[in-house]
Amino acid sequence: MSDAPAGPFVRYEVADGFATLTLDSPHNRNALSSRLVSELLEGLGRAAADDAVRGVVLTHTGNTFCAGADLKEAVDADPAAAADIRTRWMISVLRDILAMPKPVVAQVNGNVRAGGMGIIAACDLVVAGPESSFGLTEVRIGLAPFMISLTLLPRMSPRAAARYFSTGEIFDAAEAERVGLVTVVAADPAAETARLRGELRKGAPQGLAEAKALVNAELLAAFDRSAEDLAKRSASFFGTPEVIEGITAFMQRRPASWAE
Repeated sequence: MSDAPAGPFVRYEVADGFATLTLDSPHNRNALSSRLVSELLEGLGRAAADDAVRGVVLTHTGNTFCAGADLKEAVDADPAAAADIRTRWMISVLRDILAMPKPVVAQVNGNVRAGGMGIIAACDLVVAGPESSFGLTEVRIGLAPFMISLTLLPRMSPRAAARYFSTGEIFDAAEAERVGLVTVVAADPAAETARLRGELRKGAPQGLAEAKALVNAELLAAFDRSAEDLAKRSASFFGTPEVIEGITAFMQRRPASWAE
């Protein structure tokens, strides 16, 4: 019997002019499964098309905002075909957040890993609880943060990117704020997000859209130049011996052969 919930993996609610998209797949730590990504893209599209929605809050249930790719789903599928599909999903999610003419606020109070890091980097504002933790762990399974580098590199300081892309170390919310990944660390992320929503509501819709377009113009231009190449590079690594060993070791909760 599956332990997946019967309800939606992404809950969609609108209140006070904001759409809240809640990642609600705690059985796999809100991993980027095909179902979660499909529902997330649908929710982002609904919010973008609804004139009554002034902005979006992206949040989560459980102790993990997003654990990155659903590795079990990846193992169960044809590696090459599944990898190509997953990279296309990630391009769509990141670009939809960047290009949406409405502010997107990430409200994080837990762990963020791998692909989840790229998602919060795409958001316009990120509020994190002090116990939140962050990590780019791809290198430990034979990969690199290919697609998510499109949003991470413009946000993070170069030294921090060089360190955390390479080591896979886990770092805390204060460090995430220091290196530019998080906007503010708040003892009560929900309260701080509510305060920021109030500030954003003071902005006219066209003003907010143009402000976001100005901030993201160069990022989007670079995104569109590099996304296809990075998608191909990312997909080419799935199914290689090192990635097979890395994912197998992760699933078996043991060190990979190169780390022993």
